[in-house]
Amino acid sequence: MAQAHFGIIGLGTMGRNFLLNIAKHGIASVGYDVDAGKRELLLKEGAGMPLDVGNDLTDFLSKLESPRNIMLLVPAGPIVDSVIGELSPLLAAGDLIIDGGDSHFSDTDRREAELLSKNLGFLGVGVIGSESRGRHGASIMVGGRLDFYERVETALKAAAFDFNGPCLEYLGAGSAGHFVKMVHDGIESALMQLIAEVYDYMRRVLRMNIVLTGKAFAEWNDDELSSYLLAITARILNKYDRETRNPLIDMIVDAAGQNATLKWTSQAAMEFGVPIPTIDAAVSASQISARKLLRQEIAQRFQVPANGYKVLPKADLEEVRDALYCGSILAYEQGFSLLREVSREKSYGLDLEKAAGVWRYSSIIFSSVLEKIRKAYAAEPALRTLLLHEGFSDILYKHGAGLRRVVSSMSSSRIPAAALSASLNYYTSFRTERLPAFLTQAQRDYAGAHKYQRIDKEGTFHTDDWDDPTLSTSK
Repeated sequence: MAQAHFGIIGLGTMGRNFLLNIAKHGIASVGYDVDAGKRELLLKEGAGMPLDVGNDLTDFLSKLESPRNIMLLVPAGPIVDSVIGELSPLLAAGDLIIDGGDSHFSDTDRREAELLSKNLGFLGVGVIGSESRGRHGASIMVGGRLDFYERVETALKAAAFDFNGPCLEYLGAGSAGHFVKMVHDGIESALMQLIAEVYDYMRRVLRMNIVLTGKAFAEWNDDELSSYLLAITARILNKYDRETRNPLIDMIVDAAGQNATLKWTSQAAMEFGVPIPTIDAAVSASQISARKLLRQEIAQRFQVPANGYKVLPKADLEEVRDALYCGSILAYEQGFSLLREVSREKSYGLDLEKAAGVWRYSSIIFSSVLEKIRKAYAAEPALRTLLLHEGFSDILYKHGAGLRRVVSSMSSSRIPAAALSASLNYYTSFRTERLPAFLTQAQRDYAGAHKYQRIDKEGTFHTDDWDDPTLSTSK
C-alpha cells in the first residue's frame, strides 16, 4: 500500500469506524492502538481496503506521507496530553495533530498554542457518533486554522454522515469545534430532561399507562415536534424486559451518570454571563438523581399525607405536547445564545446556520425544530435571539399556555419539573420589561456600597444615608 494520507491513534469503536469510513472511500489510511487485538480487528474489518496498522508509534509514523495528518480518538483529559507528549518529539515541522475527543475548549486552545510554537499543526474536532451509527458516519465539527482543515477536508468528508451533503463543517478559529460539540451535549441533556419530565407527568398525573404514553410520543414524532429523541423514547417505552416481562423502563434505576461536557456547558455559560437555565436544570436534575439513597431517606421524612392534597385540574394531552414543544425551542435558544456570545468573545467567527446544519440527522438532537432554527439563521445571520424571530415568537405565544399550565399542575401535584419550569421562567423573564433586580441592586448598595444605576439619569450612584428617617417611605 502507498503511504497513508490519514492516520488515527485510538482504535476503539469510534476510531475504528472513523478509519474504516475513510478507507472505504479509497483514501489510504493507517491506524495504531496499544491493544494488539484492536489493531487486528481493524485489519479484519478493513480487508480489501487501502488500510494498514502500525505495530508501534514509530512504525505507524513511517507509514504516513509527509506532512503527516494524525487524528487522536482517545479519552479526553490527561491521556490526550500524554499521547501528544509522546508524539511530538517524533514529528517534523508541518505535521498535523487532530484531537477528535471530547476535550474542554480551554485545553484545545492551550494545545494549539503549544504545538504551533513547535511548528506543528493542531485542530480541535468535535465528533458526534455512536457504536450503532458510527459505521454510517458522524457529525464532525472542526475548529482551528483553515489551511490545516483544508489539508484533511477530503478525509473528514469521507468519515462524515451524508444527509443532503456531509455532516461536516469548519466552524471557526481555535477551539470553535470543541465548543460547539460541548454546547450540543448541553442541549441534548436539556431535551432529554424535558422529555423525561413530560413522561413523568403523563404517568403520575394523567395516569396514562405505558402503552398510551409510548403512543403519544410516537404520534408527536409524526408532526412538527418530530425528533430523534422522541422516536427512540417511543421505542424505549415499547420495550419489555425478557426476565420479568415488565416494561423495561420500570426496571431501570433512577440514578443518572455524570457527563463532564454537561458540567462544562454550565460552567462556560456562567463564565461568559449567558443564562441557560434549562440546561443548568438538566445538569442539577442529573446530580440530584445520583443521590439515590439520600432521596429515599428524605422521601420517607416528607411523605404525602394519607388524605392526599388538592391539585389543579389536569392538563389535557395537547397541552402536554405544547409544553414539550415550547420547552424544546427554549432549550435550543439557550444553547445558540451561548454559541453566539462566546463566538464574539473568543473571535471564533461562528456561523450559527452551519452549527445547526452540522447537527442534522446523525446528531442526537436532530429535530424538525432544529431544521427551523437552521433556516432562521440562514435567512437572518445576525439574528440576536430566536425570541425575536417571528416564527418562533408566534409558536411560543400560541403554545406557551400549555407550558404554564403543565408546570403549575406539576408543582401542585408535588412532581419535580426542573427543566420545564426553568424554560417557563426563562421565557417569562425575557418577556418582562421591569424585573425585581432593582431591589437586589439596592440591597447590594446598602450592604456593600456596590452602587446602582437610575432610570432617570446616566451614571452610577451610591446612597450613603439609606437609614435617614427623614427620607423614609414609612412615614
